[in-house]
Amino acid sequence: MSQYQPKKSDLFTFGLWTVGNIGRDPFGTSVRDTIAPTRIVTKLGELGAYGVNLHDNDLVPIDATPAERDRIVSDFKKALADSGVVVPMATTNLFYDPAFKDGAFTSSDPKVRAYALQKTMSAMDLGAELGAKVYVFWGGREGVETDASKDARDGIKRYRECLNYLEEYDTAKGYNYKFALEPKPNEPRGDIYLPTVGSAIGFISTLEKPERFGVNPEYAHETMSGLNFVHAVAQALDAGKLFHIDLNGQKPGRYDQDYRFGAEDIKANFFLVKLLEDSGYAGSRHFDAHAYRTEDEEGVWDFARGCMRTYLVLKEKARLFNADPEIQAILKEVHSDADGYAESAAKYTPTSQQRIANADFNREQMGRRGYKYERLDQLTIDLLLGTR
Repeated sequence: MSQYQPKKSDLFTFGLWTVGNIGRDPFGTSVRDTIAPTRIVTKLGELGAYGVNLHDNDLVPIDATPAERDRIVSDFKKALADSGVVVPMATTNLFYDPAFKDGAFTSSDPKVRAYALQKTMSAMDLGAELGAKVYVFWGGREGVETDASKDARDGIKRYRECLNYLEEYDTAKGYNYKFALEPKPNEPRGDIYLPTVGSAIGFISTLEKPERFGVNPEYAHETMSGLNFVHAVAQALDAGKLFHIDLNGQKPGRYDQDYRFGAEDIKANFFLVKLLEDSGYAGSRHFDAHAYRTEDEEGVWDFARGCMRTYLVLKEKARLFNADPEIQAILKEVHSDADGYAESAAKYTPTSQQRIANADFNREQMGRRGYKYERLDQLTIDLLLGTR
């Protein structure tokens, strides 16, 4: 159907590393040929994607000469212009090279920390040249296998120092990035610092300029540890800290699977899309996922189409949920405030305190109340399954 055909205005983005994934895993070598970044850009433009995101070395090899770097970037910028695709977000690969085996910003070796700053500043230059407005920090190696190796307080302190340093560099260069921290509980390290959205938001408050920093939650990362991703995103929205978001599929309690968006737990994905749309979130809908290892290049583009189509289907389901008379009647009844306690409980004043303190609440009546959540949940299921 036409409403499920993606448009640039849907703000769907993919990383070069997502559609460019060659199917390698810890137990097997690659199964697909490398797809050139220029082809990725061209094809995503044809499919209706808005943008493409990148780590520095997704585009420019880590050992490229300055002349090679300039040629690669020039060709990439031409492909962007020809396809109408933009680069909304950039990041740095601080996890692949052996130099970062004990972390980048939190490494025990000061030389490694300095190199990580150098590499990130160069990557920020590249992102700014390509037009990126958001800069993500995923600390994939910022952690430990054994706490005998370093005091976690030192790791967090070093993390803070490097982020403050890079914020100052951004100010000096005038890039005006929005910085987003991406939490993950573990993998590839045994434990990673700042493992959840809540811990990242708490850490941000300790930075010199916390207003410059937000979060980039990923569905798979929060789900790996059995947490509710919708609640994590809601907390980020409530705090004004949702600067970017990574969408994919994940089974709870597993390794980082990065499945196609919608491949797992369609109800959770529905409430996620509904939250983003109802909240008026204006950022990119970024798919940080990759095709199954079973696929050839044609399957990669099927994967990309599927991510975008599923989001649009769930967006339409959210519209139907909000317009459904029975669903909305139940919600209205559940949240009714016939006695006017919502205002009294929302903010302390001497008057509200006296009213609540002197109220004669009927505990038994409140305890006997039915909330109709079973009916509400089943109506949601019927809507998602297309039987309503």
